[in-house]
Amino acid sequence: MNRRKFLRTSAILGAASRVPSLSAQEKETALAPSIAALTSMRDQAKPITNDERHARIEKARRIMSEKNFGALVLTGSASLTYFTSLRWSGGERLFACVIPVKGEPFFVCPAFEEERAMEQIARGPFGGGHADIRTWQEDESPYALVARGLADRKLSTATVGIEETAKFVWSEGIARAASNARIVLGTPITAGCRMIKDAHELELMQLANTATWMVYRAVYQALQPGMTQKQVSDLIDVAYRRVGFPGEASVQTAAYTALPHGSIEPQVIREGTIIMVDDGCTVEEYQSDITRTFVLGKATEKMNRVFGIVRHAQNAALAAAKPDAPLESIDAAARKVITDAGYGPGFKFFTHRLGHGIGMEGHEWPYLVKNNMFGWIRDLRAQPGMTFSNEPGIYIRGEFGVRLEDDMVITADGAKLFTPQSESLEKPF
Repeated sequence: MNRRKFLRTSAILGAASRVPSLSAQEKETALAPSIAALTSMRDQAKPITNDERHARIEKARRIMSEKNFGALVLTGSASLTYFTSLRWSGGERLFACVIPVKGEPFFVCPAFEEERAMEQIARGPFGGGHADIRTWQEDESPYALVARGLADRKLSTATVGIEETAKFVWSEGIARAASNARIVLGTPITAGCRMIKDAHELELMQLANTATWMVYRAVYQALQPGMTQKQVSDLIDVAYRRVGFPGEASVQTAAYTALPHGSIEPQVIREGTIIMVDDGCTVEEYQSDITRTFVLGKATEKMNRVFGIVRHAQNAALAAAKPDAPLESIDAAARKVITDAGYGPGFKFFTHRLGHGIGMEGHEWPYLVKNNMFGWIRDLRAQPGMTFSNEPGIYIRGEFGVRLEDDMVITADGAKLFTPQSESLEKPF
């Protein structure tokens, strides 16, 4: 559970203790017209094929060869799904797919999970019926199996990349068992493939963003002063169910919007108060992430002025996001607008980076910030097919915050947003 989900869940639970929730039948039969007008978009989503996954694996192998890697180890993660289609969870027990630079991969799997693994492997790009699955009992070491598999492929002394979300205990265990190998971070391979989206991936991301934008608009049109976060959450849940994709959003109001990820305090929507809605949905594993900040009724002069600065900053970042631009320069373009308007220096009021990579994960490589969040490439530059959130904000503690977030893709000519920008606090759609 990430921070946004934790805050949203905590706030909803707090509000639920005081406000009755709609039943499932009431949610479907007492819909606001704007939500009732939503229709399913599910048939527009085309799954990623095994042929596409084979192409991804070959790209990974090209990168491995260029960078002198002998193998890549994938554990239960978005990268495992990206390359193999497997969706795996298993807690502390190691399940791994090891892809060598040449030859067939092998899998290391708890013995009691073998049938589950075989079922999923059979549906993926390695499903020819002869997958090399090496199983371990509860009193045996899975790391020894990884080392043995590397040795069988003459990779005992190779450089082996481990994808970045793998638990430390697993990478440490593999390093100890395969002591002659060089165990390193596998991000140059995984991010080297995933950070450049192809046409199909961009179609899925466009669909996710369009669905989120339509849900937000429908919910905005249904909002009334006096609604709680729980009631707004009910509207959002129904709206996403109607468009056909799983999604959610955090809802923050008033001074709590000055906290970029909000508060666990239960809140009530008031007329004339800043409201911030943030998050997205999932379409065939691909994510959207949109924030809209608005007011029901009339915004104050200060609110409108801050909104205008943030909108200008978002435009500046969009203009700066051109191929070959250093990623930190895109953040700098937005930050300069906000600082020049008196809300600086640095991270004083614009308290976070401009944006994050987005794709199969809501936050993934690369990032729009100086030093690129402990980046594995210091001088990483924008390339066509990269996708990011563009989300400048100004947060005035004790008063309110304004953030505008749309996702964008770098194109050959510059950058393009997936969704229309917000016009104003009083006309967000």
